[in-house]
Amino acid sequence: MKIFAVGLNYPSHNQEMKHVFRSTEPVIFMKPETALLKDGKPFFLPDFSQDIQYETELVVKICRLGKSISERFAHRYYDELTVGIDFTARDLQKRLKQNGLPWEISKGFDGSAVVGDFISKEQVPDVQQLSFHLDINHQTVQQGETGDMIYSVDQIVAHISRFFTLKIGDLVFTGTPAGVGGVSINDYLEGYLQETKVLAFRIK
Repeated sequence: MKIFAVGLNYPSHNQEMKHVFRSTEPVIFMKPETALLKDGKPFFLPDFSQDIQYETELVVKICRLGKSISERFAHRYYDELTVGIDFTARDLQKRLKQNGLPWEISKGFDGSAVVGDFISKEQVPDVQQLSFHLDINHQTVQQGETGDMIYSVDQIVAHISRFFTLKIGDLVFTGTPAGVGGVSINDYLEGYLQETKVLAFRIK
């Protein structure tokens, strides 16, 4: 099982992070399988970072084997979706970037890819017209609309498949909007897709 993620896919997040980079194609990175955290299990703050930040995202699950998929057929290759958290060790990421070094460890550490309960794509009218949000301690801290994506889900899936064979069960984190922030011990996180709560876990 592979976990793909997309960076810089919402203009609002790019602005808040002061990114001036402009890409003509989706920015893809990966997390190892050991990054997956599911079933409401708690997230334990690691000892190598003092600034763990949440990034709330729509996540889709691949349902068919695919390679070099055309964008117009990409919708056939995922059938479930949920809300996920791409946890980032922001201080570690900044230090690595400043030194021109790879920053995978700041994104791919154990437990850094949290996913909620998946729902069928058939339950939503349009994947590119969905709202999602994250509450921490019952206060909304981040919200987004998939219609604001720079690259659509279908464009992302098609692009990834040019380089990697997609297999059943692979996950794609599709990018985060503005509103990222830090977490602390005992925080309670709840993720919503539209008005349905699909994610709930605590920080330990």
